[in-house]
This record gives sequence, structure tokens and C-alpha cells, in this order.
Amino acid sequence: MDGSPLSPQVLFSIGPVAIDGAVVTTWAIMLLLVACAGWSGRHLQLQPRSWQVALEGIVLTLRDAIDNVAPGYSGQILPFVGTLWVYLVVANLAGLIPGVESPTGELSTTAALALLVFFSVHWFGIRALGLKTYLRHYLSPSPLLLPFHIVSEITRTVALAVRLFGNIMSLEMAALLILLVAGLLVPVPVLMLHVVEALVQAYIFGMLALVYIAGGLELQRAKHVEESKHD
Repeated sequence: MDGSPLSPQVLFSIGPVAIDGAVVTTWAIMLLLVACAGWSGRHLQLQPRSWQVALEGIVLTLRDAIDNVAPGYSGQILPFVGTLWVYLVVANLAGLIPGVESPTGELSTTAALALLVFFSVHWFGIRALGLKTYLRHYLSPSPLLLPFHIVSEITRTVALAVRLFGNIMSLEMAALLILLVAGLLVPVPVLMLHVVEALVQAYIFGMLALVYIAGGLELQRAKHVEESKHD
């Protein structure tokens, strides 16, 4: 293996399953987030400390962002989209740690995240409308459009994976090239660029996931409006 993002270096294997650095880093991030969530959940107080205020501020910000896109559904969507946003921020910034590559700089990771979004869209849609009603919208306004709906679902999932992978990989490569050419003369601007771009890419991926989910949930709202017109 050459260790490139497309051919990641295998660290060890569990039976037929090869484990590379992205998988190990992802496990570490998940353990870190679970540990932080468990610790903070056990130490919440009525008189919040500074860390609790910051945590509540993050949750409220995420909830408001979801309400702006899918009003009335923040309670349903927040656990998934909020977790996705937090993971992406940490994963994108992991590349700042010496010797650690961002998991999102590998296509396998971003493809897995895109598949999670793909299945979550249909999960929320089916929960809101029921399986039969939800699947029927793929035949609307004409059954002839079914192939186009299917192609659209596939292409947007692929685009979601490739966009994040390409941006994070190119960001890390650009930072490496700049450091190799300029040495340590420009570490701070490069570091700030990495931080800003990592946050932007996490926001874009999470927002696109939110828009896709909201699109499925809006079918329920449209159904209620249509039923009220007939009453």
C-alpha cells in the first residue's frame, strides 16, 4: 500500500477485515465523544458552569439551525444531525494532530457517512408518512419519473461523499505542500486556514444532510395541507 487516501495503509487485520488509520481514528473519536457525553450528562447542574453553558449553547445553536430548515422537526432530527455535525468537526480537525490524518480525508469514511445520510432520509420519511405513502411520492407526478428519482438519490449521495473527501484531502495536501515549501515561516496562517475550512466543510455536509431529510419530512406537511383542503 502506498498510504494515499485512495489506498490507505493497513495497520492490522481482524480476520478478513483490514483496519487502517482512518478506522482507528474514527474509533478513537467515537470513544472520545461517548466519554464526553457520558461525563457531561452525569455532571449537569441547575447552576451551570462555564463548560455547561458552552455545551447548552452548542445544542441550542444546532436546534435553531434545524428549526430554520425543518420547522417543528428539531426534536426528531437533532440527535442524528447534531451528532453528525459534532463528529465531522472533530474528524476534520483531527488532521491538525501530528501523525494523525483526518478520517474524512479518505473516501471510505465519507462514503459511509453519505450512506448514513441516504438511509436516514428514508428512515425519517417512512416514520413520518408510512412506507406505502412515502414510496408513492417517487411515482409523483408521473410513474415515468421513477428512474429520474432513483438516479437523483444515487447521484446526490455520491456527490455528498466525494465533495467532503475531495475538500479535506486537498486541504491537507495544500497545507503539507505549503509547509514543505515555506518551512515554518507560515505555520499560523496555514493552521487557521485548516481550522476554518474544516469547520466550513463540516457545516456544509451537515446542512446538506439536513436539507435532504427535511425534504422527505416536508412530504408529511404537504400531505396535511392537501387533506385540510379536502375537509
